[in-house]
Amino acid sequence: MTTTQQETHHQAVVLQHKGLITLEEKPIPVLSDPHYVRLQIKKTGICGSDVHYYKTGAIGDFVLKAPMVLGHESSGVVVEVGRAVTMVKVGDRVAIEPGVPSRYSDETKAGRYNLCPHMAFAATPPYDGTLVKYYLAPEDFLVKLPDHVSLEEGALVEPLSVGVHAAKLAEVRYGQRALVFGAGPVGLLTGAVAAAFGAKDVVFVDVHAIKLKLSTKFGGTHAVDASRIVGEDNLVAEIERVLGGEQPEVVFDCSGAEPCVRAGIKACKAGGTYVQVGVGKDDVTVPLTAIGTKELRVQGTFRYAFGDYRDAVRLISDGDVDVKPLITHHFKFEDAPKAYDFNMNFPSEVIKTIIDGPE
Repeated sequence: MTTTQQETHHQAVVLQHKGLITLEEKPIPVLSDPHYVRLQIKKTGICGSDVHYYKTGAIGDFVLKAPMVLGHESSGVVVEVGRAVTMVKVGDRVAIEPGVPSRYSDETKAGRYNLCPHMAFAATPPYDGTLVKYYLAPEDFLVKLPDHVSLEEGALVEPLSVGVHAAKLAEVRYGQRALVFGAGPVGLLTGAVAAAFGAKDVVFVDVHAIKLKLSTKFGGTHAVDASRIVGEDNLVAEIERVLGGEQPEVVFDCSGAEPCVRAGIKACKAGGTYVQVGVGKDDVTVPLTAIGTKELRVQGTFRYAFGDYRDAVRLISDGDVDVKPLITHHFKFEDAPKAYDFNMNFPSEVIKTIIDGPE
């Protein structure tokens, strides 16, 4: 008997409009595509983008115009498969890549499907997210979890994949020094991946002491508390001091804050690479002369692409990155609205919140 024969509706965590999240009964989606599977969602992490939609109703050009199911950092169990599915089977535990591109765009054909302008990404208007009991996904956007990798770890494959993609674009090499601005979930994981890829020094910069303390579990060899430093030039000097007078070859800004962008470019070693991971204001001022005279490579990065999810699972499975210390809070599915309020109201206390179920 299929899921839809047993049940017709399930609960969903729905952002009704800016400032209002509710639990709502929704019809269980019908499995019709032969290459799709039905998943029972087990664990979902709260992402900063979800909180931003909750607070403002928009991120850039993506504007909430109708109620939307939240959630995109999820893992689950396969409960039903389409007739053409060969990559997974019922009972498999999987990490769910939440963005499915058009199969016909130039970007997808060029191997950069993360840039597809027709991407259907969970919990990005107008597409519903994963905070439901049952969710449909194509088989080739699922990665099976080894038996020793938990479903909670599986939910964190999504933000870890952002770090994997950024580190690949930066071409991090053995023995390099890496600098990370912003010790939130993505920043910590980006630093951890840089260390796993061979960086010998990883410097984290943040204004929250609790996050900097945690950075030692994510490859951090040095921590700089920016709340104690006035002026970007003084911040750059402090970074060089903790590195023994050296400069980082790779800089990741995971904060989106203009002072960090500027300091990151100034701090980067000549011939190095600066990677913009975090999202901030649309327009910021940058030290353009430093980019030119140091021949810096300035690299943008957006989500993740082919192979990044697979490699993220492998990093967890092999013990190269431990994502478990990232989890600071848990909430039951029925308390999801409270979870979002907590994340929004106590950002300095939260690293990553996991929402369970529903069962």
